[in-house]
Amino acid sequence: MKFTAIAWDVDGTLVDSEPLHHRALLAVCHRFGLDLSHIPETRFYGVHINDVWLALCAELPADLDQTVWLVAIEDYYHDHRHELVAIPGSRETIRKLAAKGIKQACVSNSCRRIVEANLEALGVREFIDVVVTLDDVHHGKPAPEPYQHALGAFGLPAAAVLAVEDSTTGMRSAQAAGMHVAFYGASPASEQGVTEITSLTRILDWF
Repeated sequence: MKFTAIAWDVDGTLVDSEPLHHRALLAVCHRFGLDLSHIPETRFYGVHINDVWLALCAELPADLDQTVWLVAIEDYYHDHRHELVAIPGSRETIRKLAAKGIKQACVSNSCRRIVEANLEALGVREFIDVVVTLDDVHHGKPAPEPYQHALGAFGLPAAAVLAVEDSTTGMRSAQAAGMHVAFYGASPASEQGVTEITSLTRILDWF
């Protein structure tokens, strides 16, 4: 298989962002009087932030607006972006693909401010041609819209663009858009159109 462009998921694929998301949640909830220090770090891993709010809002002040809470979490995350840890091989692979002239997109279920903080922390923003965030679509992953948006920006058919994902939600989104998926880690099942990879540098073989 050979591809002419690539569409990266970000959280868990390029950067290990969940620990910082967790710290941001704890810090902001503590600011508003809710102590979450007892919950496991993995409690809300992979959970959409709106669903986190729904799970916690009854324990937060009744007059606290969700938007205020969300912005406070984004502020904390952005201010602590230097704490983010790159997934092994992510920077190297992005830079090598850029040197080959490969067009690259980032397709994320996070808001634009969080995605831009991730890319800035990785030091790879200059190599990314297209950024699609939850702010840019009506329906996030697992709907196909985020990847369809990236394909439209590239002006390329789905068969020409490789999607790289680490979650079932993201995998379903890319599959629904008609794309082949490189799944970083152990995929939930062996499926047509999905190739498991244990190293991001393996992607270089497809370009």
